[in-house]
Amino acid sequence: MSDVHVNVKDLHPEVWKLFDRYVHGLIDRRGFLDGAAKYAVGGLTAAGILDALSPRYAEAQQVAPNDPRVTTERIEVKSPQGYGVIRALLARPANSTGKLPAVIVIHENRGLNPHIEDVVRRAAVAGFMAIGPDALTSLGGYPGTDEKGVEMQRTLDQAKMMADFVATARYVKNRPDSTGRLGAVGFCFGGGVVNNLAVQLGADLHAGVPFYGGAPRAEDVPKIKAAMLINYAQDDERINAMWPAYEAALKANRVAYQMFTYPGTMHGFHNDTTPRFNKEQAAIAWQRTIEHFNRHLKSTS
Repeated sequence: MSDVHVNVKDLHPEVWKLFDRYVHGLIDRRGFLDGAAKYAVGGLTAAGILDALSPRYAEAQQVAPNDPRVTTERIEVKSPQGYGVIRALLARPANSTGKLPAVIVIHENRGLNPHIEDVVRRAAVAGFMAIGPDALTSLGGYPGTDEKGVEMQRTLDQAKMMADFVATARYVKNRPDSTGRLGAVGFCFGGGVVNNLAVQLGADLHAGVPFYGGAPRAEDVPKIKAAMLINYAQDDERINAMWPAYEAALKANRVAYQMFTYPGTMHGFHNDTTPRFNKEQAAIAWQRTIEHFNRHLKSTS
């Protein structure tokens, strides 16, 4: 760790581009450090820059694991078409009685880390039975660091990983304490998974909320029956380039959707453990997410 304070707001735009490539596994740690070195001035080091951009889980936690508003448990879901079994965190509002609508929360490209577990608990606080599966189950689960998690997830078979998510979604939808109404929210890689869950589950998914996720293939969009709330960052060239074709397919197939681009944000703006977090816009996006789920999962109409 560098002894020099890094003001992330002053970092060169190219550093943020390098960081985006790094967190998506497009370059490794050495690739980031080598690329960032030219911008490490005034006593900074490339390693110090990377440390400043790395997640701070404890500082950002909104709903603690022992929060009295929720009850949580670790469960295992059978996934015969995937890796056989996938572990997950299940959270419910404390002292809830009767059946609840369900929400599956899909992590980024690094396994079920503490931030996504926090989001699972936030969904429970909002009145849903929420489940967060860990795609890294077959490799031992989230390893404790995002850097290692990215490396591990990159080795997984994409089709089996998707089958694990589908199995988890069907499990939580069909639990006896579920109303059968199902929503999905995911971030980055998980946003792309939500789009593809909407394709694969069809009418079994009632509401989807992808945050800056890769779009599905245009020819698959007719299979989407869920109401979609699609969230994009303003400065996210790679993901945003997919939107025009996605929107055209949504319109052509009369899929119910809303799309919002959040001003002054970068990819990952909802993740409050990293400097890309935009507190104001993340709060707006999360409020819209919960309102979307309330409308489409809790309504009896």
